[in-house]
Amino acid sequence: MEFKSLKNIQTSFQQIRIFTLVFLGLCAVVAIFSVAKSYRFAERQREKIYVLDQGKSLMVALSQDLSQNRPVEAREHVRRFHELFFTLAPDRAAIESNITRALFLCDKSAYHYSQDLQEKGYYNRIVAGNINQTLQIDSMSCDFDRYPYRITTYARQMIIRESNITERSLVTRCNLINSVRSDNNPQGFTMERFEILENRDLRVYAR
Repeated sequence: MEFKSLKNIQTSFQQIRIFTLVFLGLCAVVAIFSVAKSYRFAERQREKIYVLDQGKSLMVALSQDLSQNRPVEAREHVRRFHELFFTLAPDRAAIESNITRALFLCDKSAYHYSQDLQEKGYYNRIVAGNINQTLQIDSMSCDFDRYPYRITTYARQMIIRESNITERSLVTRCNLINSVRSDNNPQGFTMERFEILENRDLRVYAR
């Protein structure tokens, strides 16, 4: 009789151990599931932007994946550089302001071009001749499959004088690398190895 009682106690302990292990396993599964769901919830919350509507109510706007916007930002970065670097007015302060802002977007290669133009008296002739120079981007050829990105820009320059307008073809090429965003560089890129491949007259219009 005593032997049977001991056997029942041993069986009970085994069952308790089994129940304990099963309970601990279920607790572990629930904990892992909860952590995974919490992490996913936090990820979804980070994809939301809360916008204050005229100080009255909060509206939720979904943000896009930053990587999806990089090609758009890259093209805008290069476009902005060209507009600043090649848009000139017969005002020395305006020229210096545009060139300085453009140089924040590129490495020393653009600085060397500007210094070369300065030494040749190009900016002085712009001021003395009361000449306006504008730029229009026609297209960009962008290779985003490899890093650094390779971008070729096709544009037209309009050199506006009192007597005529000269239309010029401008083709440039550069590499684009990721950089730190700032007020002077909102897209967070830096142009490297900037070079002018073509800059020639197309036609002249009489005014």
